[in-house]
Amino acid sequence: MSEVPYFIGRDPLSIVLEPLYASVGSLGIYRDNRIWGGAVIFERDDIDETAFLDDLRRTVSDDGLLMEYLQVTTVGRTRIVPIGGMIRETVERQVRWTQILRWHFPGAVAGTFLMLLFVLAGAIVAPLPAAVLLTVVHLAVNEILGVRRWTAVLAYPAVFVFVPLLVYALARRTFVWGGRRYCWRGKFDVRVLN
Repeated sequence: MSEVPYFIGRDPLSIVLEPLYASVGSLGIYRDNRIWGGAVIFERDDIDETAFLDDLRRTVSDDGLLMEYLQVTTVGRTRIVPIGGMIRETVERQVRWTQILRWHFPGAVAGTFLMLLFVLAGAIVAPLPAAVLLTVVHLAVNEILGVRRWTAVLAYPAVFVFVPLLVYALARRTFVWGGRRYCWRGKFDVRVLN
């Protein structure tokens, strides 16, 4: 079983990105019964523990790896998770999240990127209808997740920020997490740089 996270920003960038964190991240976890490592429960004998620990020592993401080892059902409960605090921290988190998908689920990151390019194009071509539609969609996403946040009205500007940030995150090979700089060059090719 896994809870569904709802990430609440604590700096300007993470606040603007909240609607897309909800729709691209949280809703996907809820809808597809994916794992969020921050709140997952399983029995040790549900996985090949030795193989899992060997793989875990060679990668960075327990979330991504658990998704490969376990099948879960998300419970009907959303956990509020405050994130950010500094813009640089939010950028590093976006790089790490993107790299998790890149190495563990490349099709998912490619599909998300193409979908968001399409949404961005629509937002440029028809700004007013896109702004209304994105706001309504994100209000509905929040309703599905059981969260009431005013940040759904930021869905339109969030697309303009998220797409370039996603390109940046795909291009980067290093990120800071927990005070350490990592270089993630392959699914099981990770180096701690400092």
